[in-house]
Amino acid sequence: MTLRQMLAHPRFLPRVLLLDAVASGATAVVLVAAADVLAPVLQLPAGLLRGAGVVLLPFVALVYGLSRQVAPARRWVAAVVVVNLAWVAASAWVVWGGAWQPGPMGVAFVLAQALAVLAFAELGWFGLRARPVARA
Repeated sequence: MTLRQMLAHPRFLPRVLLLDAVASGATAVVLVAAADVLAPVLQLPAGLLRGAGVVLLPFVALVYGLSRQVAPARRWVAAVVVVNLAWVAASAWVVWGGAWQPGPMGVAFVLAQALAVLAFAELGWFGLRARPVARA
């Protein structure tokens, strides 16, 4: 199977979306449940961490719902890609441009999750581009 065939496979996008939902859900749970523990280690405010986790919850629900569809709507998958890219940009802002100065562990944590989210955005984008467009 070629890369193009793999990307165009009918289950590729739903699988990517499911992995995105699981990873985002796990991150949300950790950020909400452990914000007070993580804050001093990451040198980021607990409120910022908890707020980021809470913001993820509706996103997780949407992405999980899309992952259960045989052929998720292109516009919704595109919206997920855009939200993921916005998350990456916000993560970069937290590390380099925000009002906070995360410690080394904070920088590593924020950048690691941003790279994972960027990978999901790219996989979603590649899957969308490889998927045949329905003709009306």
